[in-house]
Amino acid sequence: MPELPEVEVTRRRLERVLVGKRFTQVVLRVTKLRLPVPAELAEIVPGLTLQAITRRGKYLLFDCGSGWLLVHLGMTGFLRLLRGASPPGKHDHLDFFFVDGSLLRFHDPRKFGIVTWFTGDPKQQRLLAEIGPEPLTGAFNGVYLFNSARERKVAVKQFIMNSSVVAGVGNIYANEALFRAGIRPDRAAGTLTAQECALLATVIRDVLEESIGSGSTCRVAEGTVDYHPLNLKVYGRSGDTCSVCGERLEEIRLGNRSSVFCRSCQK
Repeated sequence: MPELPEVEVTRRRLERVLVGKRFTQVVLRVTKLRLPVPAELAEIVPGLTLQAITRRGKYLLFDCGSGWLLVHLGMTGFLRLLRGASPPGKHDHLDFFFVDGSLLRFHDPRKFGIVTWFTGDPKQQRLLAEIGPEPLTGAFNGVYLFNSARERKVAVKQFIMNSSVVAGVGNIYANEALFRAGIRPDRAAGTLTAQECALLATVIRDVLEESIGSGSTCRVAEGTVDYHPLNLKVYGRSGDTCSVCGERLEEIRLGNRSSVFCRSCQK
């Protein structure tokens, strides 16, 4: 699944190319992804100018002036930038055409993504209203994390992956941040000290920022979603040796997701 860094890199890539351009046509080939796709997109969007592209957690928000296109990439979705008409493939579900000939195409084999339209304040939009603070902003810090975690029995990895606690921290980067902070993924969130929360908030921000920086300097492959940082320390490395102590990395399941950690380095 695309996580916050991949979504942010996508946002920056599209922002450079599309902001300020006028939509000329919308082509819908499905009526439903994870949620119904509004048929009125084909009537509402043409003629509008894309004014900005922002992000909330893993959601992309396309500011069209009179309303917002909201896009979530789901498990397998990505947005492809093309020039001119191009025959759609089996899983190419929506096309957005622009006045200069640019084409933004939404591709999603598993149809777990979301494309919808809303008006009004994004903070009140039902999919966005309950999302926690952005991890790259000052609103997310050790004090906030410590106060949120107090008396919580849920595993700390599941805690930081809860979008109502912090926006956009997915499985890959939760694994990496907990390793860097020296905290076991299955430890109860409520047992974290204030000092541990301060460190964890810092390393979450660091891992995400490094990932975004790495992705921003690479050519983003149109047909894939690239994950950064490329040198993952624990995720997907069960059974390998720890890069710090040389012990064998272990894997457990938390919330039906794999969690890889070092028993020696993480307490």
